[in-house]
Amino acid sequence: MMKSRARIAVIRFPGVNCEDETRRAVESRGMDCDIFMWNGSHERLVEYDGYVLPGGFTYQDRVRAGAIAAKDRVVDCLFDEAQAGKPIIGICNGAQILLESGMVPGITPGKVEMGLARNIMPDRDGYYTRWTHLRIESDSSCVTCVMSKGDVTSIPTAHAEGRFVTTTEGLIDRLFDNGQVVMTYAGLKGEAEPAFPYNPNGSTRGIAAVSNPSGNAVAMMPHPERAVRLAQVPESLPGRWGAERRAAAGSRRILTEPGPGGEVFKSLGAFIAERLRGKRGDA
Repeated sequence: MMKSRARIAVIRFPGVNCEDETRRAVESRGMDCDIFMWNGSHERLVEYDGYVLPGGFTYQDRVRAGAIAAKDRVVDCLFDEAQAGKPIIGICNGAQILLESGMVPGITPGKVEMGLARNIMPDRDGYYTRWTHLRIESDSSCVTCVMSKGDVTSIPTAHAEGRFVTTTEGLIDRLFDNGQVVMTYAGLKGEAEPAFPYNPNGSTRGIAAVSNPSGNAVAMMPHPERAVRLAQVPESLPGRWGAERRAAAGSRRILTEPGPGGEVFKSLGAFIAERLRGKRGDA
């Protein structure tokens, strides 16, 4: 009997703080979702269709953000599920875990090829939060497959260590050529804006999200779960989404409609549906 709704597990590590809103964001796009404890049964974990590693401060960000959680046994299980083609989204601290585990960018699976370094900003350092404009660089990943390459969206960021960097010569060019750079920070119309504040952390070439070669594991620093409803968009935000928010002022019905972050979770559902159709076709 074919199941009608995808099932997603949001992994709760010690120190995460975005699991509840992430669960609600997944459910808002028609999927079932459970918060799954990091020390839960791996036999149960593999029954899910996809996974989200939410934001927060796993293990207090000791050593480096995400470094300790990346060594946890549950990540080994997720690594195997990603290799089998299931989608995994790492958001902020979750993105740090995916890079520290070598799941992303995954040119050599399991090898740490990139890092998320401390923010570089003029006249300040440490934790920084702001809404950012993002250009879609790939429309084949599990977070962008309902979008189009070149689209511009707006999603907030909030982190202290979010700057994509690497010491591997030529890796950044290879990721762009492979379509593994999923999102970049941009100006209002999608123009490259490498400088602060459009690039809020000094990330190399404005990179905001990176995938593995298959596009089913994505490490993204912006927080789409904080932008799933139009009501979450600031009225002062420039661009399309700010204009829609201002036009909706006073209308409860319109304010509950999907916001820009909803497209990320809609993509997750569409990616799973396509994967399951492919599996049935192979049967």
